[in-house]
This record gives sequence, structure tokens and C-alpha cells, in this order.
Amino acid sequence: MYAIVRTGGHQYKVAVGDQLDVEKLPVEAGEQVELNEVLMVSSDDQVTVGDPLVAGARVTATVVDQHRGDKIIVFKYKPKKRYRRKMGHRQDLTRLSINAITL
Repeated sequence: MYAIVRTGGHQYKVAVGDQLDVEKLPVEAGEQVELNEVLMVSSDDQVTVGDPLVAGARVTATVVDQHRGDKIIVFKYKPKKRYRRKMGHRQDLTRLSINAITL
């Protein structure tokens, strides 16, 4: 059984027992969080697609920790104009462990 959920402007395919990194959520480590924006649920041979959301479906997850992602480098330049800008960025992330998918 798996589901497609939307959180933080991204869509993720999740199954029970998975761990995934999502955009930072305002919850502490160890707390339960419920993802209500479920776009699709697949169980055995039955697939339920929402319009746009599946009514009554939700995914329950536990927050494992809050951390920061890898650093990315943003470099802008204009050739022959002596214009160069180098900037780094690290995104704040929340690691979730999926507990249950319910319809």
C-alpha cells in the first residue's frame, strides 16, 4: 500500500515504514503529524485517485528530527562585465517516518 501526498509544495510517494525529508514543519521531534493532502492511494489492486484530494484519506507520520540539507552553491555572472556573485544556501528540513495510511 502506498500514497501520494502533497506537503510544502512538493509531492511524495510514501509507504508505511518509509522515511522522507520534507520542507520544515513547525513541530518538535517525536511528535505525530497528520498529512491530509492525499492525492492518490493504492492498496493491493485498487487505486483511488482524488479530485484533487482523496476524501477522508490521511497519512500519519512521526517527526524523527529537524535538520539542514546539503549546501548548494548559487553562482551568477555576466561574461566580460566583471559581474560575479557567489552565494550558498542550506534548506531547513524535517525528517518524517510514515506510520499509517488510512482511507
